[in-house]
Amino acid sequence: MDMAVDVPAIRQHLIDPEICIRCNTCEATCPVNAITHDDRNYVVRADVCNGCMACISPCPTGSIDNWRVMPATRAYSIEEQLAWDELPAELTSGQLAAAGVAEGTEPGGAAAEAAAVATLQSAISGEQVFDSAVCGATTPPWSAAHAYTNLYGPRQPTSATVVGNFNCTEAGYENETHHVVLDFGAMPFPVLEGQSIGIVPPGVDANGRAHVARQYSIASARNGERPGYNNLSLTVKRVTRDHAGKPVRGAASNYICDLKVGDIVQVIGPFGTSFLMPNHPKSNILMICTGTGSAPMRAMTEWRRRLRRTGKFEGGKLSLFFGARTRQELPYFGPLQSLPKDFIDINLAFPRTPGQPRRYVQDLMRERAMDVAGLLKDPHTFIYVCGLKSMEEGVVLALRDIAEGAGLPWDTLGAALKREGRLHLETY
Repeated sequence: MDMAVDVPAIRQHLIDPEICIRCNTCEATCPVNAITHDDRNYVVRADVCNGCMACISPCPTGSIDNWRVMPATRAYSIEEQLAWDELPAELTSGQLAAAGVAEGTEPGGAAAEAAAVATLQSAISGEQVFDSAVCGATTPPWSAAHAYTNLYGPRQPTSATVVGNFNCTEAGYENETHHVVLDFGAMPFPVLEGQSIGIVPPGVDANGRAHVARQYSIASARNGERPGYNNLSLTVKRVTRDHAGKPVRGAASNYICDLKVGDIVQVIGPFGTSFLMPNHPKSNILMICTGTGSAPMRAMTEWRRRLRRTGKFEGGKLSLFFGARTRQELPYFGPLQSLPKDFIDINLAFPRTPGQPRRYVQDLMRERAMDVAGLLKDPHTFIYVCGLKSMEEGVVLALRDIAEGAGLPWDTLGAALKREGRLHLETY
């Protein structure tokens, strides 16, 4: 007697653990909270993912774009995915048939597509004001330079030599941030402002497995930390406590902060094709960041400064809203003070200053509402937000309120900023 064939199939969304650099972009972008992670892997909940594809484009490595046709009753669980070191092989047609899946069964189809569209529409029109997938652009500014990506992958990293490493926050405080300069010698490693790289710490984790790469934004201009040299810089905070305040020792951050001149590090990347600066004359850049989120802002500012010094850039405003717990913890505080006021408008927030009321970057933006509104009215303004994930909603709410206070409907403006690659969100 023939076995009944009626087991439905699904097209299960999976993340390749060999390529993933654990940057959290997918989890931050997913509009239905289908992605989660532990200290090893990022994974997708099969029973939640609706295939809306919102996470595909922002992923810097392409690790997110993996799919397996599976019997619905045998979908890979979260526990299975968290234990993977590599993706499992695809099931053959014979294996699917043995599991009761009819040949030619097409998982998903129109119903799944309709569900995906409905999810995104509800995120746009619902009460929730902020969602990365709705607000943040995944396309670069039209005048951005061409970005090279994934030149060196996790299986074939390249090497760089440490040529500089110093604390760029005030000495004597527990929370320190290092400015690290890496030189690639004769090995091609072209980068742009707004891109990132992965650093592979040596050794193994608590489970005896090799450490995975950690992602860091580039803090130098496209022609190098030292102009004309094949080098770049990073802004790395030494992690000594977790989000709950418990003592920890971040494997990658402490490794990088302890590097000595002459040390060799393993690097993958570069990554990033959308968080790029505009290059056309008179384009304005509004930069909003906290802590080490200042790295890409420093890169953009330095490139503009070099263009300005050589007379190769025509106008265009630079505005910076930069926050850190205290002045002593703000990276690059000294160099920021030396930048000409007619070159960049700097606004600093220190919410944990003893004896002072807490003021965050979004509070400074509201205090400067007239100037921010002027930038929002200009179609040549590009906005970049980088720092802790918790800052995103407050910043976007401030932009919305400032826009509407100036007679600019946020529904229209917000959609235009996303569509035209003018509002970029990169948080962690």
